[in-house]
Amino acid sequence: MKIGISCYPTLGGSGVVATELAMALARLGDEVHVISYAMPSRLELVGPNLDFHEVVVPHYPLFDYPPYSLALATKMAEVARYQRLDLLHVHYAVPNAVSAVLARDIVGGNHLRVVTTLHGTDITLVGNDPNYLATTRYGIERSDAVTTVSDSLREDTIRQLGIERPIEVIPNFIEPERFLAARGGPGARRWARGDEALLVHVSNFRPVKRVLDVMRIFERIAQEVDCRLLLVGDGPDRALVEQRCRESNNCDRIQFTGNTAAIEEVLIGADLFLLPSETESFGLAALEAMSCEVPVIATAVGGLPEVVEDGVTGYLRPVGDIEAMASAALGLLRDPAKRRRFGKAARQQAVDRFSEAEIVELYRGLYRRALAGG
Repeated sequence: MKIGISCYPTLGGSGVVATELAMALARLGDEVHVISYAMPSRLELVGPNLDFHEVVVPHYPLFDYPPYSLALATKMAEVARYQRLDLLHVHYAVPNAVSAVLARDIVGGNHLRVVTTLHGTDITLVGNDPNYLATTRYGIERSDAVTTVSDSLREDTIRQLGIERPIEVIPNFIEPERFLAARGGPGARRWARGDEALLVHVSNFRPVKRVLDVMRIFERIAQEVDCRLLLVGDGPDRALVEQRCRESNNCDRIQFTGNTAAIEEVLIGADLFLLPSETESFGLAALEAMSCEVPVIATAVGGLPEVVEDGVTGYLRPVGDIEAMASAALGLLRDPAKRRRFGKAARQQAVDRFSEAEIVELYRGLYRRALAGG
């Protein structure tokens, strides 16, 4: 198959999954063309089956806001026409789905298909905004096939946007060998001082991630256990976190690592992963931690209960319940055998339920059905 994949090039879940999918499809022999305004952070041009096409947005004095959606549609149509694509698989509804539908109309004929994968905030925040709701709904309804990354997000999409068309759930995935390969290195322990416990949080530091709650949980744990916190990522709330760090006199026990594409290099060897989000459509960061044998302490929201099994691979607690999450974390840190048991169970579930090979085949099956649908 000849497949165009469009995504945001950032380290957010939608861009990571789209990039990993593109590379996996190319390795299987499909011809893949990635289309975005910058090279995705995790994209590796693994061979002749994988190309990258940059969307260039012109800047004219007439435009206060450069029309990326139109430039994206134009590039999609160009690549589809000259590379003879079979389908466009777009990740994130706004504006990618609408741009893909427009590109299909520009190309004309009846051969190009549009598959849209919804990832979360494109529905729960952006797409649900009255300024975008009608176009978001239009892009979803006009797609040839639509998927969400969790049952929770599927239900949110139907309820919030009034979608009546079929939506298939295909979860996010991990490549198991990638995380095994990192075991030979120092991993998270490179930041440790002695035997202190290592807690990790990975996110885009947006308010929905509740990174200040991460700090509060850590502060509570640090009262009783010698520990260090690794904060991976960057974003709008970083300044607030740094301020909290200084006010609590914990800066010597908190490490900001910034963004990293090789997330396994920070997760391997960690003791616990903290994800106290307001909401998560899936929780890819939690899954990546699980694949590294790191138990997860998270909130019981959105798609997280579909990823983390409470009492088996980690613990799920109510949003904002700092004491409950800290107590759950302390229970594991004080019982190393139990923590290791949780970690091994986490790794096993990540491999059994979310392995790349199985999930990519679900997408390829969806592609084939879309192509056969008229």
